[in-house]
Amino acid sequence: MTSIILLSVFGIVNLFVGFLKSKKILLPLALLFLIVVFGVNLLGWNNTQTYFNNMLTIDNYAVAFTGIMVLTTLLILPFSQSYIDAEDENLAEYYSLLLFSLVGAIMMVAYENLIMLFIGIEILSIAMYVLAGSNKRSLRSNEAALKYFLMGSFFTGVLLFGIVLIYGATGTFDITEIGAANVMADGTMNTMFTMGLLLLVIGISFKIAAAPFHFWTPDVYEGTPTFFTTFMATVVKTAGVAAFYKLMNAAFEGSFTSWFPTVIAITVLTLVVGNIGAVIQPSVKRMLAYSSISHAGYLLMTLVAFNDLSENAIFFYSLSYAVASVMSFGVLKLVEDAREGNQSFAAFNGLGKTNPLLAFVMTVSMFSLAGIPLTAGFFGKLFVFSAVIATGNLTWLVVLAVILAAVGIYYYIKVVIAMYMQPAGENTKVPVSGFAALVLIICTILTILFGIAPGLVSNML
Repeated sequence: MTSIILLSVFGIVNLFVGFLKSKKILLPLALLFLIVVFGVNLLGWNNTQTYFNNMLTIDNYAVAFTGIMVLTTLLILPFSQSYIDAEDENLAEYYSLLLFSLVGAIMMVAYENLIMLFIGIEILSIAMYVLAGSNKRSLRSNEAALKYFLMGSFFTGVLLFGIVLIYGATGTFDITEIGAANVMADGTMNTMFTMGLLLLVIGISFKIAAAPFHFWTPDVYEGTPTFFTTFMATVVKTAGVAAFYKLMNAAFEGSFTSWFPTVIAITVLTLVVGNIGAVIQPSVKRMLAYSSISHAGYLLMTLVAFNDLSENAIFFYSLSYAVASVMSFGVLKLVEDAREGNQSFAAFNGLGKTNPLLAFVMTVSMFSLAGIPLTAGFFGKLFVFSAVIATGNLTWLVVLAVILAAVGIYYYIKVVIAMYMQPAGENTKVPVSGFAALVLIICTILTILFGIAPGLVSNML
């Protein structure tokens, strides 16, 4: 709860600091705010607190995922250097919106009431609608904001309708009480309850870009400025998946047989669409968008498994995916800025010769996202697959996921081939600020460290 209050206050303070003529103080100040929030959040470990009549609970689950999201935002902010250099008059607003969106993300992992879940989703989503269209001079950015807003609003309505039906069937918004009241006296499921559950699954599936509700993702990711796309692909997805698992675990564990067929169908479709779709994409950014869809599928596999291994698998996978995504989108932004907005694979040609550090970081990132050993992504997939295998009857799903992961290696390796095996053009060196380089080095170290010693964080929950 303290983290939510601090982020809200810091966001407002940041807006007032934006009145200063110099924009250079905004980045260090925002980083300081996030460091304070990260430290305060850790104080909540093993110190469960409930607020507002049990509408919000800060427990180890909430602390762990809040830590991932705040850390990810810390790593993302240094890539806003281009806004600072251009003396962008809206920079303070951008940082404040990111801080406010984190408030919604924390509420999504700490809620104990469906109303609080809805409020958290809306706080997060409204900020992202604005940031998606922040490049007002770009038609693609305007298109991304409009698509995201219209589709997001529609599926928010679907989610809210599901919440209403659940309330009508159980008489409560509390997820623990819903879990105790979800079965009729004769052992059959209430039709209203079942419809509400289905609508909830659809609404949250849209938020995490799971197929067949993924259709907004490629265009929105491509049109949104890359700095904000990074936040969208990491923090938003982490919050969505963590909220999804908590909802099903606390409120709908007793109706597992009812929602299992729907969720496993969404999982399989997400894996197939994400990986196959990424193969044919013409640009790195659209490829990463489809890659994000595929990773939603791997995260959903833990929900399908739904056992004691699921929580730790989600946590480790979310952490490894977030760090690798910061690396990949970070390098993409630097290359894009140096290539006048070029996001194609050709923009990375010869990067291994002109910018060895960027090429190495991007390579480690691609390997981690692909799940190649000695990177955190390998153990992320291993923990997910282990959770599914532990069920005893879903081996076929793991086999399918492994085959599609092999497909993933193909499209990730295309970037590596461009960097090391294609000739570099003239004047192609990409400028990198010291701050951004430091973040990329830290992310690379973390990815390799967790790939060698995953036990450092794999059993926290």
